Amino acid sequence: MDPRHWTLYLAPGTCAQATHIALCEAQAPVQLRRVDFASGQQRSPAFLAVNPLGRVPALVTERGPLVETPALLAFVAQSFPEARLAPLDDAFAWARLQAFHSYLASTVHVAHAHKFRGARWSDDPASWEPMKAKVGPNMQEAFTLIGRDWWQGPWVFGSQYTVADPYLYTIGEWLEGDGVDTAAFPWLLEHRERMRARPAVQQAAAQLQALVEVAA
Repeated sequence: MDPRHWTLYLAPGTCAQATHIALCEAQAPVQLRRVDFASGQQRSPAFLAVNPLGRVPALVTERGPLVETPALLAFVAQSFPEARLAPLDDAFAWARLQAFHSYLASTVHVAHAHKFRGARWSDDPASWEPMKAKVGPNMQEAFTLIGRDWWQGPWVFGSQYTVADPYLYTIGEWLEGDGVDTAAFPWLLEHRERMRARPAVQQAAAQLQALVEVAA
């Protein structure tokens, strides 16, 4: 498949950053489209035709759209094997990667989302503040588990950089806003600095900033 015909829909501050970085790592010449959440563009008929969930990331390919970060990261890694973004020739290591991505998507991201989207889980506004109060402790617990059970260093799975690294980096950037003292996770802060030094991360940040400036 030719990535020149792909379009990545993304928005600042979202988990779409992970897929964006992975595409930059693979040097895939995709088109970028910013979804303006402030104006409700994610609920527009045009975008819902791409992703009925009204969320980013969404990657439109010549075979159709793909959604959900774990799926997109797997797709990028498999589409560009020469970039060595995943252990494609090791079934166990590949499964471990998928397990880590599943944990980030189904547990960690959901814990973070309770800060903004209490209405998704309860119709009682009085219950939303207690949900928000649990975000920091739940995120702290999740990253304690990641550091204990997943993290190998200097990258998530040891010496080989993988698509797990931009995913961890992206969600890890949310911690301070969630009220987590990241000084408790020196391994994460070191990983953050290593990520920010990568040309692909810098490229993704510059591309997104250019999209924001054009829309301003």
